[in-house]
Amino acid sequence: MEWIVAKCERSVLPERKGERIIRDRVGFSPSPQPHVPTTSFLPYLPILSPAASLAANAAPGTPPGHRVADWQDAVAEAFSVDGALVCAQAGFVPRAGQTEMALAVADAVAEGGALVVEAGTGVGKTFAYLVPALLSGERVLLSTATKALQDQLFGRDLPRVLQALGLARRTALLKGRSSYLCLHRLALARQLESDDALAERLSEIELWAQGTQSGDLAELPQLDERSGIAAMVTSTRENCLGAACAHARNCHVYRARREALGADVVVVNHHLLFADMAVRESGVAELLPTVHTVVVDEAHQLNEIGVLFLGTQLGSRRLQDFVRDLLATTGQSALGLADWQGLAADLEAATRSVSALVRSLGGPGRWRWDAGTPQGLNGADWCGAVQGLAPPLQALICVLDLAAEQNPEFDRLGERCVDLLALSKRFVRAHEGASVRWLEGSASEWRLMDSPHDIASALRSRLMGLPDGDGPEAEQAAAAAPRAWIFTSATLGDDERLSWFTEPCGLQDARVLRVPSPFDYSAQAALYVPVDLPAPADASHSQRVAELVAPAVQALGGRTLVLTTSLRALRAIGQVLRERLPAAADIEVLVQGESPKRWLMDRFREGAAWGRAGCVLVASATFWEGFDVPGDSLQLVVIDKLPFPAPTDPLVQARSERVAAAGRSPFAHYAIPEAAVALKQGAGRLIRSETDRGILMVCDPRLATMGYGKRLLRALPPMRRLYSAQEFDTAIAALTRTSTTRSPCP
Repeated sequence: MEWIVAKCERSVLPERKGERIIRDRVGFSPSPQPHVPTTSFLPYLPILSPAASLAANAAPGTPPGHRVADWQDAVAEAFSVDGALVCAQAGFVPRAGQTEMALAVADAVAEGGALVVEAGTGVGKTFAYLVPALLSGERVLLSTATKALQDQLFGRDLPRVLQALGLARRTALLKGRSSYLCLHRLALARQLESDDALAERLSEIELWAQGTQSGDLAELPQLDERSGIAAMVTSTRENCLGAACAHARNCHVYRARREALGADVVVVNHHLLFADMAVRESGVAELLPTVHTVVVDEAHQLNEIGVLFLGTQLGSRRLQDFVRDLLATTGQSALGLADWQGLAADLEAATRSVSALVRSLGGPGRWRWDAGTPQGLNGADWCGAVQGLAPPLQALICVLDLAAEQNPEFDRLGERCVDLLALSKRFVRAHEGASVRWLEGSASEWRLMDSPHDIASALRSRLMGLPDGDGPEAEQAAAAAPRAWIFTSATLGDDERLSWFTEPCGLQDARVLRVPSPFDYSAQAALYVPVDLPAPADASHSQRVAELVAPAVQALGGRTLVLTTSLRALRAIGQVLRERLPAAADIEVLVQGESPKRWLMDRFREGAAWGRAGCVLVASATFWEGFDVPGDSLQLVVIDKLPFPAPTDPLVQARSERVAAAGRSPFAHYAIPEAAVALKQGAGRLIRSETDRGILMVCDPRLATMGYGKRLLRALPPMRRLYSAQEFDTAIAALTRTSTTRSPCP
């Protein structure tokens, strides 16, 4: 937890009109007292909160509404030409859309309820929700979809706004268990190290562990998230020893939770919200009743994250982690109590039997599981394999129960074993239709999943305190829930009510605001849809896309991002680009999956700087959103196909069936909105500031030739259209001229 105190040097920046208004109306000045140091975080400085100051300064009998109006005026002044935010951002320019959003957030904070805001790229939504939330003086919880934005919000944006407004607030960053080093698990990993490379990596982590204050693995940029080492040195709810752990006093997880409970502003992520909703284990449950305002940024990911967390799952990795922990624990103190190696081998053999059936499906993929067996598998074989998990688990439960008196770790292992047994039996039973069940697997691992269609009921009742019906329980839930909920993202739908987001989240009654981007897309960007390409389903489509893109990549010296809708297309386009681009072009083809994501992002942003080769990045999935490239490093975004949801995906099938059962068209009311949102996300990678320039190329003729293409085009920013290859080549040539593009807006 940190205290953030603002500073604005008076010798450099005299008091501005906006600062005077905030001081007069809210009761404090955005500038600190002269004795406040200017370079470090300080202990608590007791000041009145803005809300308390307003109440104290109001004349007796002043209606509360007048005080709220004063506070909202202060919010507006903060965004004015001479307002306090010039301290937070060099070159700050007032934007009407940003002020409009900030005032809407202020209304929601004052009145309570839910507000849904779609804020186009460049609006500056982060400042637009931070300023009113912080000026309210109330306790605030901020949630993001990704740890990257969580770190940026806590480490950059929040301190800047607090500094500009002159506020002292206790702030805390809270992540899930998988983000924090577990000292006990690190010691166990040392005992199980199997090769020199692993030993070297563990030594690096041990060295870092001696100096870290937070234990946040994000401080280790060299840690490859694909390596599996992170799982070895972090805890889970199942394997955490709690107070019985020898390292409990220095536990990074519980230290972070304690700091969050004592903070005025807490930054979490959506995974943490839903993990707590599912098992009430992350510490958010204790925090929510004390919070007045919750801001959910990157809200477009909320439903998909929630569906996975609210479901039930059993996977090979969870079983393997249990076996590893079992052998590490019993190898220390219980060698003579049982044949631990034999018991572990039996469970591993049962796990491999399920794995063999999953590999026979030829994944990676997802297979629906409506009846007793996932699609494509023999019922008797599948049931036998899943039932085969029970005997070794039951045997382990008996032995661990006897050993529990010797070591608390055996008791915890026994509890985990009981949970695994219950899950294995659940997935043997016939599926009940209220949820969606599927098998997810690849050559290396598998998961059995049982999840709700959406998060509507859970979000309203278990987070927002809005259960169906009346009575004491409903009143109690509402009283314990935050009063104001702000949901925001750059992309939340393609209609005025933002139904794509509000319906699956149960927010149909929320207030909705759409704030357009301030960018001049007709001058800054162009859209090209080549119509002479093969149909997207044609086997030659990916090759033709790569052949079309290669000359543009060469002309631009890289600076190109190719977004694909499948891994097969990703590999095919990457291969053809490497074949087509001559060595003399000095262009590096980066392909997602061949290197860690963080390295790919950094290398692409670097581009041809420092005499290195220019870059073209071919990517899928996570690169469609949240990947921001400043300046000229990205000037061409290519989308290979319209991003319709995969018709074979179990969740897509189940949701489509539910739409059809309600008498609506699954294509018009589900598939097209899904594609529109994904298309907007992908297109949003191109223009990130008022001076960026670039081209979006969508290599799917259906966008120009099919009737639904008009709806998808309306979802895109209003770029000028290029209608021929000649116009496209001319636009590419214009981009090769010297540019003065600045870094993107926050």
